[in-house]
Amino acid sequence: MLVSKDAALLLIGYQNDYFSKDGVLQPVVDESLHTNQVLANTISLIEKHVNNFGLIIATPIVFTENYKELDKPIGILKVCQDLGAFQSNSSGSDIISDFDEWSNDITIVPGKTGLNAFSNTDVERLLKGKGIKRVVIAGVVTSACIDSSARSASEKGFEVIVLSDCTAGRNNFEQEFYCNDIFPMFAHVKSSKELHIAD
Repeated sequence: MLVSKDAALLLIGYQNDYFSKDGVLQPVVDESLHTNQVLANTISLIEKHVNNFGLIIATPIVFTENYKELDKPIGILKVCQDLGAFQSNSSGSDIISDFDEWSNDITIVPGKTGLNAFSNTDVERLLKGKGIKRVVIAGVVTSACIDSSARSASEKGFEVIVLSDCTAGRNNFEQEFYCNDIFPMFAHVKSSKELHIAD
């Protein structure tokens, strides 16, 4: 699978509440994060291809302190509210410092307050404005934000690649199930090591 200027890397959920040791949602994805070495693989991917992607986007999820964006939330969004995750002006909502080196290369797109990175954000406009045809997706949580965003990208006409070793589910079973049985219905599933620079 080729990396070129018509491909974008979409980074979802790389925030302290998921990736820091004291992150309130870190236990939710801990097993899969470690099994897949998600952070190490993602950093390696960016190091190798930071100048090869047409665009690198991060879409942090951030809520106001009273979670007024959520109306009777259920599932993972209710967990976020109950645990106080991703509150604005909190360290938990911050993008992980591991990406600081590429702060000038990663476009941060605000507005995400749900599962889908395309909802209430400028992601689609930015991608189309750059002539992006393929979206490479990395991050968490596989069964929620990754699935929702990948489906949306596909429905909007983008070719979608989900990186199996740069994504994490709530456990290893979920991760393998989605990568083996769900994503292939509308996306390519590749490891980051299978991405190569277009000649």
